[in-house]
Amino acid sequence: MQLFPIHAFLRNAAGLKRPQAVRAVAAVAAAWLLGAGPAFAQPMPTSGRIPSFSEFPLAATLASVLFLIVVIMMLYAVRHFIFTINRLLGEQRHPYLDIAIARWPMITVFIAAHNEEKVIAGCIEALLNTDYPADQLKIIPVNDRSTDRTGAIIDRYVARFPSRISPFHRTLGKAGKSAALKDALAFAEGDIAIIFDADYVPGRGLLKQLAAPFFDPEVGAVMGRVVPVNSGANLLTRMLDLERSGGYQVDQQARMNMNLLPQYGGTVGGVRLSAVEAVGGWHDDTLAEDTDITYRLMFNGWKTVYSNRSECYEEVPEEWRVRIKQVKRWAKGHNQVMARYWWQFACSPYLTLAQRIDGLLLLFVFLIPLLMLIGWGLVLGLYFLNAGSMLSQLIPIFALMVYGTLGNFAAFFEIVIAVLLDGHRKRLRLLPLNILGFLVSLFAISGAVVSLALDGLFKREMVWEKTIRYRKGAAK
Repeated sequence: MQLFPIHAFLRNAAGLKRPQAVRAVAAVAAAWLLGAGPAFAQPMPTSGRIPSFSEFPLAATLASVLFLIVVIMMLYAVRHFIFTINRLLGEQRHPYLDIAIARWPMITVFIAAHNEEKVIAGCIEALLNTDYPADQLKIIPVNDRSTDRTGAIIDRYVARFPSRISPFHRTLGKAGKSAALKDALAFAEGDIAIIFDADYVPGRGLLKQLAAPFFDPEVGAVMGRVVPVNSGANLLTRMLDLERSGGYQVDQQARMNMNLLPQYGGTVGGVRLSAVEAVGGWHDDTLAEDTDITYRLMFNGWKTVYSNRSECYEEVPEEWRVRIKQVKRWAKGHNQVMARYWWQFACSPYLTLAQRIDGLLLLFVFLIPLLMLIGWGLVLGLYFLNAGSMLSQLIPIFALMVYGTLGNFAAFFEIVIAVLLDGHRKRLRLLPLNILGFLVSLFAISGAVVSLALDGLFKREMVWEKTIRYRKGAAK
């Protein structure tokens, strides 16, 4: 058995020039810190072929795990590529968009609000100016324990429009949007609930567009398109605008085209209350109530409809710290749903094989950043384990992994097509900078996955991190 000649290596390094010696010693130290110490007692491969488990067991095991991660990454890359091609060349489905005249059903619009004095007036004003029949529309601003002027602003609108606005001032109960909406849904009139966050500004015809799909009795949820209203504020908002374009213009619409599973996003959308009740009611023990209800509706046979031309405008974070908190909240909530329902979803008799595959890929998406970091660590570990021949054999796969990585998280080619479809060609100049957002999300999501595991281990209560608003002069 040939052992790694560490003592001889250090003696030789001492005889080199100072910079070379420093680099040599640093390389050994890095290998040790990366957990490659066991390699020093492992046999070296005797030929240029890939070592077997018997020759080099640790390196072969690590390489096998790395290969599995590469396959998973490429699966997501193929998914993005298929969606992009479908959005370019496939048949585009907008099945309910042309319904303009109908006997419109009674709907209740909920505005989720916690300390929203900067934006709540804009949302209420927009809803009062909608073209939806006033006698079929009930507006319920959900003031969830606000400590600013949100409650006072709502009450002034109630005094002006007492027959149209019914406020729900919540002072007790569990914290968080999902818990507040659960309490408020008890006051809904009709079977359709449309939900907005307080910073959203719905257009005049948006409510009809969101209500129309519910004429189909199989539809359980509807989702419109979210468009940033403050995209010109700074570099971060411009990058988030690109990200939103790719996610809605390509990803969501392609899933709608292919009869897969568009996702209800918790705002700029609606749910059928009888369907929600049939699948177990609204849950308040999750940070992602939208994903929770989406999947319970899906694996119980209800459809979700995405309406790409039903646009509503939101504020995106203008500060990195706010963006990181938002991403962490999404990751924790999404992974909660994944842990609860992945098996029920995979076994649902109401879904086709393609729908199950697409839904499971979406369900596991917030685990991928951590897998990617593990993959990078495995590559470094294999290098310091002297598995050079193995790595050289896998270079083509690693090249595909890089391609798949960019496709999955930055979704660069989806963004390109989305921006071109939107007619904003000049925005593509910012595309290379999206690697910054990709790296920030990579570490933020990975940290959230670890934090969620610790929450479960130590029985810690999860805290809802509110997104800061930036609008000025909107309070009335």
